[in-house]
Amino acid sequence: MVSKPPGTSRGSNPNSLSTPDVAVVGAGPIGLAIAWRCAARGLRVVVHDPDPGSGAANAAAGMLAPVAEAYFGEHELTGLLTESAARWPAFAAELAAAAGTDVGYRSEGTLMVGLTTDDLAVARRLWAYQQGLGLPVTPLRPSELRDREPALSPRLRGGAYAGTDHQVDPRRLISALRTATERAGGVLVPTPVQRLTEVTAGTTVVAAGCGSAALTGLPVRPVKGQVLRLRAPEAPGFQHVIRGFADGEQVYLVPRPDGEVVVGATSEERTDTMVTSGAVLRLLRAATDLVPEVAEYELVEALAGLRPGSPDNAPILGPLPGRPAVLAATGHHRHGIVLTPVTADLIADLIVTGTPDPLLAPFTPERLGPVAAAAGSPAPAHGSAAARLNPQEESWS
Repeated sequence: MVSKPPGTSRGSNPNSLSTPDVAVVGAGPIGLAIAWRCAARGLRVVVHDPDPGSGAANAAAGMLAPVAEAYFGEHELTGLLTESAARWPAFAAELAAAAGTDVGYRSEGTLMVGLTTDDLAVARRLWAYQQGLGLPVTPLRPSELRDREPALSPRLRGGAYAGTDHQVDPRRLISALRTATERAGGVLVPTPVQRLTEVTAGTTVVAAGCGSAALTGLPVRPVKGQVLRLRAPEAPGFQHVIRGFADGEQVYLVPRPDGEVVVGATSEERTDTMVTSGAVLRLLRAATDLVPEVAEYELVEALAGLRPGSPDNAPILGPLPGRPAVLAATGHHRHGIVLTPVTADLIADLIVTGTPDPLLAPFTPERLGPVAAAAGSPAPAHGSAAARLNPQEESWS
């Protein structure tokens, strides 16, 4: 795909970037991670986005949850989630060294809980499926849950521990990826891209969240999610990520050492980004049912964003049909943060070698049928370089 071998000098002439080896459209975590990996291999890279990091990663909770996010009928996606989660410790360490800053990676694990008997029955069915896939799910009695996290409600009927489900701080991640990309020689171009014909490069990577649909014709749809940020007076009274069912409402709580707790998230087939009082009420009620002390935390922020969903909820990775120099890296839905390392590695390897990794096979655009519109068709005039429908629409979880 790129004839220039890794390690070739970029040169000192600014005009050498007039025709870069790789152009990435979209500076969310996926786009920046691909740009960093490519630039670190010596390729000339530009990233198009007028406001890097202003999208969905700014709202994301940052759960790295290959176990808790393993759902019925998504076997191949679960395999990709597991593979990417396994890459996260080394990825986080390498990125922290390259950027000179911590990305908030934490490995305490996740507690999955059920508040009522009905909640627990639903959860146990899912846990049984996850265990059947060989995923590490350890059932826990209510007393064992509270031994691990005394802040949990005494009303909980039971739960399970997923030790490999970790977390990262997406806002720190974006900052670190931007720094690492620029230190490796990548250039961020703060201009919008309305159509792919405006981009000149050996390979173009479309990592534009929901905006990828307008740029490529791929069937990427927006899935609205509302999320809250709370702040404890000091450090939160719990360390694990808490995911659970509370009277039928699904909710998660993600604690940060600085006192922040992220609570989320709704999943709505809508295109607006309005924060609704009903969603805030449901999320807070479920969160306080599971961890009562959060009722005393400050409500700092309420956000709504749009995840880029695909028809089968799996990412779209690889060349567009008939356009081998245009690669898609989109459709990550609620898995954008956890899939960042594997997506970056697979796309960068494909660009450098021209040979697709077998891991890509289930996720190529071809599985979705003919592309509905030519890559290069007009995109909406508003938004960012990624032709975003709004500034918070890349994948997040």
